[in-house]
Amino acid sequence: MPNDGEAINPFETAKRQIDIVADLLGLRGGIREILKHPKRELTVNFPVRMDHGDYRVFTGYRVQYNMARGPSKGGIRYHPQVSLDEVRALAAWMTWKCAVVNLPYGGAKGGIICDPKKLSKGEVERMTRRFAAELVPIIGPEVDIPAPDVYTDSQTMAWIMDTYSMAKGHSVPGVVTGKPLSLGGSEGRGEATGRGCAYVIREAAGPAGLKLKGATVAVQGFGNAGSVAATILSEEFGAKVVAVSDTKGGVFKADGLNPKAVGEHKHKTGSVTGFPGSKPVSNEEILESKVDILIPAALENQLTRKNADKVQAKVIAEAANGPTVPEADQVFFEKKITVLPDILANAGGVTVSYFEWAQDIQGYYWSLAEVNQRLDRVMTDSYARVHAVAEERKVHNRSAAYIVAIQRVVDAIQTRGIYP
Repeated sequence: MPNDGEAINPFETAKRQIDIVADLLGLRGGIREILKHPKRELTVNFPVRMDHGDYRVFTGYRVQYNMARGPSKGGIRYHPQVSLDEVRALAAWMTWKCAVVNLPYGGAKGGIICDPKKLSKGEVERMTRRFAAELVPIIGPEVDIPAPDVYTDSQTMAWIMDTYSMAKGHSVPGVVTGKPLSLGGSEGRGEATGRGCAYVIREAAGPAGLKLKGATVAVQGFGNAGSVAATILSEEFGAKVVAVSDTKGGVFKADGLNPKAVGEHKHKTGSVTGFPGSKPVSNEEILESKVDILIPAALENQLTRKNADKVQAKVIAEAANGPTVPEADQVFFEKKITVLPDILANAGGVTVSYFEWAQDIQGYYWSLAEVNQRLDRVMTDSYARVHAVAEERKVHNRSAAYIVAIQRVVDAIQTRGIYP
């Protein structure tokens, strides 16, 4: 989630969300205070030798938000607008995301203030390794496990894993996830977010009064998560993908698009626009199109008070982080539109990251079929729990997901007690 300057402080938003759920759960003041404070924060300023021979100082952060349920887990991002409050908020949201799918993790996040597009590959590697060296005392397979995020990837994780391993004197593949397969990465990790989203949609279809076979689908944001979800819904569940978009525009075809063919077209041309046999459509029109299932898989704050009344989908599955503002949530609840919130719908990625960590710890690796089967079970069970709470408390799914997640964290805190 980009930091919008001084206008919106993401950590204040995260704390307000905690208060809303704490009211629903009747949590007393002391527990609320624990939930609203990160456990540990590291800020480091470190020099990196640049290609021209001089040095530049970078600032990096790692926030370990809550570790009551296990070691903390979360990505590292490289972006000019990284801030401590943004990292705090993202670490809090990772805590709830891990808890809602019942992973034995707390939440963490990290970042470096930089523009990686203006750095050479050698400069990015040296920056990554120096940052990793600063993190060595507070990360590890039993402590905190980083992963890729904005402008970081499997190569970044390989550099961190190697730097940490050099410090320890032996290979430690479990220190990070999202690694290349050759270094202990997991089968299925690349498509896990989109696949997990498709599984949750499948589970929600029945209660929403939908048959997936023949159901129409629109996807805003045909990137990794959106394209994978579209492909699985089409090929495995028989849905009909009628509209997709990316940053340059969108395409519509009433009798259905072939997601794989659209993906190949995008790979060749750089965009989904101009796909043969399709009509052009805007991102705004995709959000308001008459379809059964809408998958916002692009940016945050796409579904707002302005367009919520125009949304015609029966199910909205948030493959992106934060695409729906709270006012729109209320409109959808009143219109009986099923919203599958981001901390549930896009938790497939962190779930398969957990599988990767578990495989690294064992030194025993699973087939793609095993990974997908286990992912299916986690997403199915998690949706069932959230849906049950939503029905029982008569709240929308986002509130239900936060209730499930925060209650699990509170249970862990209270059962462990406060040391000493």
